Amino acid sequence: MSGAGHDGRAVELLGTPSGSESLLERAFTEALEHADDNDDVTMRVLDAAYEQFCRMGVRRSTMEDVARRAGVSRITAYRRFATKDRLVEQVVRREFRRYFDQFLIDIQQAATVGDRVVLGFVSALQAIRRNPLIGGLMTAEPDVIIPSMISDGGRTLATVQRFVAGQLRREQHAGNISETVDVEVVAELMTRLSCSFLLTPSHVVDLDDTEQLRAVARRFLVPMLEYGSQAQ
Repeated sequence: MSGAGHDGRAVELLGTPSGSESLLERAFTEALEHADDNDDVTMRVLDAAYEQFCRMGVRRSTMEDVARRAGVSRITAYRRFATKDRLVEQVVRREFRRYFDQFLIDIQQAATVGDRVVLGFVSALQAIRRNPLIGGLMTAEPDVIIPSMISDGGRTLATVQRFVAGQLRREQHAGNISETVDVEVVAELMTRLSCSFLLTPSHVVDLDDTEQLRAVARRFLVPMLEYGSQAQ
């Protein structure tokens, strides 16, 4: 079950839905609803898979490798996750949920909507790039993860756009952004810019330079909200 035949579906990690929702949509929903964690054995398998994939990559890892690292039998691992693809999806989804959880905490520390836009832009790029699993896959196995972000009919982008639009709409309801601002379009532009930086390396903007990213966000993203009384 863990051979090359299943690695084909690993290309669909992020955006292609395995049900009615995409992986990112489910991760975001779980973060908002504070979904309960899984049982102890499932968590051990997920933790082991995370470590295994970070060390060896997805393609070179098998369910047997994960089960051995988790200290459970191969049968037990398969009872929790019927296929390697399902396990990979759950591990990646958990990483995105962790990001959403932390993001919702971090933005509470910013004083203005402008600060929150800057924080969101910088943290999103750096959190994904620095994540040992997701960032590692984008660097070492780009053909596993990147196609899913650009060949899913825009579903991944739409999920992120809805997340950003939701945050901006809250700012609008709080009076921090003018009602004249089209938060859907602004969120679309912010999302596409961020995804472009992630998918195509820049020779102009250093994504590992936090101050440079902050300056870019402050100069080009915050002005999108210039009709808001507290945007600057």
